[in-house]
Amino acid sequence: QVHLVESGGGSVQAGGALRLSCTASGLATSSACMGWFRQAPGKEREEVARIPTDGYTSYGDSVKGRFTISKDNAKNTLFLQMNSLKPEDTAVYYCAADLANCYYFNDGRSPFWGQGTQVTVSS
Repeated sequence: QVHLVESGGGSVQAGGALRLSCTASGLATSSACMGWFRQAPGKEREEVARIPTDGYTSYGDSVKGRFTISKDNAKNTLFLQMNSLKPEDTAVYYCAADLANCYYFNDGRSPFWGQGTQVTVSS
């Protein structure tokens, strides 16, 4: 059974930084397309960043240059370093895993989700 557990969310002022972690069990991060999604109140869920098995990262336009996705396959853990945070980054952030070469991510879906962690950025 796959479990994804996020940590590292919290409250920060604009311009600050946070680092999210996602520890996976039941799958190997080395064999999965891993990603971060977020959902703000009243908005659609959006993909923030992904890192496929080839390691070629990609980012949503709103976070490019500020966020960095990475993973430690030895620890089966995914990270999201968030710098220069803005109030519009406020959302629940979800870790996701796709074992089908990002097929589900391309449709904004994922077979596996974490429980989510709240990030709040104040101005």
